Amino acid sequence: MTAQDRVHSAAEGAANADVYEERTLGFWLYMLSDAVIFALLFATYVVMAGNIADAPSPQSQFSLSHAFGETLLLLTSSLTFGLASLAQKANRPRLLQAFLLVTFLLGLGFVLMELVEFQGMIAAGASPDQSGALSSFFVLVGTHGLHVSVGLLWILVIMSQVALKGLTAPVSSRLARLGLFWHFLDIIWVGIFSVVYLPGVLE
Repeated sequence: MTAQDRVHSAAEGAANADVYEERTLGFWLYMLSDAVIFALLFATYVVMAGNIADAPSPQSQFSLSHAFGETLLLLTSSLTFGLASLAQKANRPRLLQAFLLVTFLLGLGFVLMELVEFQGMIAAGASPDQSGALSSFFVLVGTHGLHVSVGLLWILVIMSQVALKGLTAPVSSRLARLGLFWHFLDIIWVGIFSVVYLPGVLE
């Protein structure tokens, strides 16, 4: 490689780094808007929690062990995603894929447990159309579950890209943004567990 080629390569690398930084900044802005949406949903639930009319209250349907199981799955998936990120930095794609697969399975388990909870509540007559409290509960928890489902699809896309393209700079950049998204969902869930489930079962 000539000196001119090295200069050209360095300039190209710097330009690509700028593009990745801009995308990461744009993703942070997206997550801030998402945080505002969840803040509004939290506020709506807190205001509506006592509006149960003649319907069962959401709190009467909660199971602490079930909610704790969901929390354990999601927090463990955050840990395995962190290990996947370490594998990516160590340039070990197979180990990265293994940790992403475990993260996917843990996230899938969380979504399935959430669906079981929703099904049980609806079967018990605590459906979203019965009261303001139930509507706000299903919208808040369901919106989070929808985000986790999108994250699961994203994990599958990243796994396929790692398999087909390897740990290229664009793939690593997407993986970093996925990590931000996944950990953000964990933080939101801790908020849901603390604000929605824990006070409900302690009453």
